[in-house]
Parts: sequence; C-alpha cells; structure tokens
Amino acid sequence: MQFGRLIIALLGTLAMTGCQTVNTTYGGAVGIDRPQQMSPLVSSQSLMQQATSTYSSLLAKEARQGNLNPNPAQTARVRSIVNRLIPQTAVFRPDAVNWRWEVNVIRSPEVNAWCMPGGKIAIYTGIIDKLKLNDDEIAAIMGHEISHALREHAREQASEQSLMQLGMLGAQLGGLGRGTVDMAGQLYQLGIGLPHSRTHETEADRMGVELAARAGYDPRAAIGLWQKMSKLGGSPPEFLSTHPSPDTRMQDLEVYSQRVMPLYLAAKR
Repeated sequence: MQFGRLIIALLGTLAMTGCQTVNTTYGGAVGIDRPQQMSPLVSSQSLMQQATSTYSSLLAKEARQGNLNPNPAQTARVRSIVNRLIPQTAVFRPDAVNWRWEVNVIRSPEVNAWCMPGGKIAIYTGIIDKLKLNDDEIAAIMGHEISHALREHAREQASEQSLMQLGMLGAQLGGLGRGTVDMAGQLYQLGIGLPHSRTHETEADRMGVELAARAGYDPRAAIGLWQKMSKLGGSPPEFLSTHPSPDTRMQDLEVYSQRVMPLYLAAKR
C-alpha cells in the first residue's frame, strides 16, 4: 500500500509538471488568448507526420473506390476558397502559411469536413450538396476546420488524454477498484474533457469567421450555415456534447461576425 501511495505521489507530480503552458496562436481581432496545456511527450512535429501518413492512406483508399475528387469543378471551387484563406492564417501564426497544405473533396453522404495537423484538409460532398453551400458558407466551414489545426486542438486533446491515462494508472496502482477508476474517468469527461472540447469549437468558430472575413467572405454566413445544420436533426444536451448547442453557437457567431465585419468590408474594397 505504501508503494502504491508512492506511485500515486510520483504520478501526481508528473501530471502537475508534465504539461507546459503555451499559446499556439496570436489572438487576432477575435482575441483568442486562452493559455493551453501541452505535454512535451506529444509534439507538433510528430502529429504532423502522423497526419501526413494517415491522410495519404485515406486518399489512396478513396481513390481506389472512385470517391476522390469526383467532380473537378467542385474540387477547383473548394481549393480556390481555401487558397484565399491560407494567406490569412499568418494573422494567427505566421509559420502556418508555409505548411504543406492539401485540399481534397471526398464523395460521401456524410455531412462533414476536417483539417488534420499541418493543413491536410477534406470536405465531403454530403455537406456541400445537402446544405447547398454557397462560397461564403464553404469559407466558414473551411475557416473553422483550419482554425482547429492552427490552434493545435488535436495536440491539446492528446496531452489531456495522456495525463488522464497516467492518473488512472496511478489510481489502479494505488489500490482503487476498477469501478471507481472508471467512474473517475467518466467524471473527467463530464467535468473537463467535454467542456474543453466545446471550448475548442468556440475558438475555431471565432477564428474561422476572422479568416473568412480577411479573405473577403461574409462572416455572417457562419450563422446561416448553423441554421441549416440545426435543421438536419437533433443534438444531445450541451453538457453531454463535444459541441456547443446550435443556439449557443449562433448567438456567439452573431457577436463575433459583427466584430470582424470591418475586416470583411476592407477586404471587399
């Protein structure tokens, strides 16, 4: 038992000192300045390398199935929008302009889009076709997904998960029962994991409208986009979800789209 307590103490010390406080981006006009906790065991470079490998494998699979960029005009449209957004990333982090960006469209009924670490982007035909997206709305989606990568939310989540697993291991070594450890994990998700995920979504929303505005796309399109999204189906209660509720999201976007309107108007001149 004394050995177990010693292990818990050591692991607790590691958990407290194992993360470094960083800020992966400048604040921009929307003021994203939350300090982030990153584990030195989870590096930006390693995640980018993993993303490049995973992305290449995914593209090869979709190409074999005939689902990669099935409509050249649609792909050209999406790439043109993203190519206007990429130079604007320098406002939040200058190094991102030189990432090895890739943008592809995947044929799938899924309403989805994403940007992996390092700028590996995909958008599914399902979200373009089902929501009948205009260019401003595509810019809102792409700006949001790019912002996740700029802010290194994947690295932040991986750091949190590694510390949670470390703590649970310490609890088991310290003699706590499996049921107690599992309950602690669930409480972590409700009290820390899910709220942090919602924070990430809000940051990406706010940064995304600024990227869109600076690129000359109407930031208010993000509100209309979520009005369309909310009509696709229900969502779980906000406290049980990784995403803010549609109403919460639209209220926040109302505020921040107005904040960046001067940037949009200046870009349109």
